[in-house]
Amino acid sequence: MAPNRGGGVSGEVRAALLEVLFTQAPVALLIVDTELRVRRVNTASDGIQGSTADDLVGRPVVEVINAMDTEDVEDMARTVLSTGAPVLDRLVSGRPTAEPHTEHVYSLSVFRLQESNGDVLGAVFSVIDVTEREQELARGAVRDAARKKIADSLDMVTICRELTEVTVPNFADTAMADVLDAVVRGDEPPLGPLLGDEPMRRTAFTSSTGLTQVHMLGETGRFPYPTPYTQSLNDLEPRLITLDETTSWLAADPERGRALREAGVHGMIVAPLVVRGAVLGITAFYRSARTAPFTADDVVLASDLAAFTAVCLDNARRFTREHTVALTLQRRLLPQGHAPQGAAEVVHFHRPAEASGGWFDAIPLSGARLALTVGHVAGRGIHAATAMGQLRAAINALAALDPEPDELLARLNDTVIRLAAERSALPPADPMHAEPLTASCTYVVYDPATGDCAIACADHPPPVLVRPDGIDESPEVPHGPPLGGEHEPFAAARTRLPAGSVLALYNDGLSRAYGDTSPGTARDRLREVLSWRDRTLKGLRDEAVYSVKSVQRPEDEAVLLLARTRILNEDQIATWDVPPDPGEVARARDRAVRQLEEWGLTGNALATELIVSELVTNAIRHGAPPVQLRLIRDRFLTCEVSDTSPAAPHLRHARTLDESGRGLFIVAQLAQQWGTRYTGSGKTIWTEQSLSPGQAAPDQLP
Repeated sequence: MAPNRGGGVSGEVRAALLEVLFTQAPVALLIVDTELRVRRVNTASDGIQGSTADDLVGRPVVEVINAMDTEDVEDMARTVLSTGAPVLDRLVSGRPTAEPHTEHVYSLSVFRLQESNGDVLGAVFSVIDVTEREQELARGAVRDAARKKIADSLDMVTICRELTEVTVPNFADTAMADVLDAVVRGDEPPLGPLLGDEPMRRTAFTSSTGLTQVHMLGETGRFPYPTPYTQSLNDLEPRLITLDETTSWLAADPERGRALREAGVHGMIVAPLVVRGAVLGITAFYRSARTAPFTADDVVLASDLAAFTAVCLDNARRFTREHTVALTLQRRLLPQGHAPQGAAEVVHFHRPAEASGGWFDAIPLSGARLALTVGHVAGRGIHAATAMGQLRAAINALAALDPEPDELLARLNDTVIRLAAERSALPPADPMHAEPLTASCTYVVYDPATGDCAIACADHPPPVLVRPDGIDESPEVPHGPPLGGEHEPFAAARTRLPAGSVLALYNDGLSRAYGDTSPGTARDRLREVLSWRDRTLKGLRDEAVYSVKSVQRPEDEAVLLLARTRILNEDQIATWDVPPDPGEVARARDRAVRQLEEWGLTGNALATELIVSELVTNAIRHGAPPVQLRLIRDRFLTCEVSDTSPAAPHLRHARTLDESGRGLFIVAQLAQQWGTRYTGSGKTIWTEQSLSPGQAAPDQLP
């Protein structure tokens, strides 16, 4: 084969090349004139219309291709004829005559034909049926989109909704997902096969054609037997179903059958949601507006989507179960209510979000005093809840020793450091090993005898204090470091509150609940609510909650602890100075007994007489003057003996021949509780005796 003298190809070669293209090339070629009418076609073009080449010649090219958008094809061809710039790989939808109800996708390339002198003869259309390729790309896009969107959630309803929204209308006209009701609650999914009549909860439904739901979102229902749904739940296999007048299973589910017929559904795929042989639910995809039926490749895609969704649902179920366990644990570790207090009226608000380590407490102290605390352990889940329980127990144990608020936080910090060291000693594979333990806390001690209030904070918002007249009484509380590190010492602030003042302890979650405001603005809004004098304490709590930002699912745990202070009446307290003379013990006993007679507490006289005798004797013998005796009648009868010696007595169990050592043992038997409280000037030994409801002092409401 030799080139011609002009350097081109010989006429014989060109003729042979054209013969090959028009008889053997697998790509459809259409030669059109300047009027866009077909003048010649190759043998591969027969498949475009299902007609012979003779039937295609002379027809407009848009009819031969049967394009759904004829104007676009015409404009494209005329642009090529006028400019000479070819169009390559333009996708066009069409319906072949042989398959009028099936939409195909063609890749069109158009080139201009012209003489050597530049005269335009027409154009050549290259037509390739890329329907399968585009369908596979579309299925891949749906698969990728589903994996990206579904995997981002740990909520079952959200997972199912994302599945249906991704597949409609890109894969189906309608999609639904039902999950076993027990699985939605976090229970273990049952192993298949299932009978198919287990309660299912409708978790997602998306339709672009208005298909009627048999079960509404959130409702629980069962699939009648036998249907494709029950069959798939029985053999755990997907099913491709064609619906027409002869479909017999619709009689077993007439309500669903009526809805499917009214929507014009002609095909459906049912796929069970299965993971490791356990069944979580079922999903179904329907086509009605799309004329193209589902194919075997679509069944593969539906199976892949169902399998991936099942894995995500199982992860969400495990998270739901762990979340439920953590929330239950947290609730059990928090106070279930507040016992009546003589020092203050106390109410609280706790809004759990994802289980975390928030706590609150109102702890009765000696001398009718009250401790209030709110805190938070960093992190979420069971580990945070258990750490919270440990710290709350530690606070209660430390509070029983009556330390100052700053001293209690220092000791609590030691506890957090010790617990953190225990975590770091765990094996690296343990999930707690990588979780640092830190916490924040506010601790307040209020004395109803004097109105004194001491406050200390460890990386926590200071409380809001509002007097009865609505004036802010909040002192400048030093912002201490977080618990769990080697930091500077904690510091306390002190103030004096009149009866009827309101203390509000809260956490950062409550501040963030007020919306996009600064912590200072949140405090101002809370202070404004607490200044309403005509509201009960519960009413103030509710108003504080109502004023926060409305959200569907709060992400932060919110805690609010409110206390309205009381002041003990003068007739509830009796105080005497005791000279350091052993002979004064008898006089102290007599004064105590006479005071009990005035209070109508003669039933406690004998025990109190013995307690006063022992405590005053110990203070005179082993303590340092001045010695003071104080009786407080509140919800308990409190007896306190104070002196300036830091040495405290210890409970001893005397032997038979011992002549001393039985005093505190007797006191411990007579009193319900007793202990030692250290002050800046010495110590106080105190006891509490129970009173009947009729003997206890009434609440001194403001």
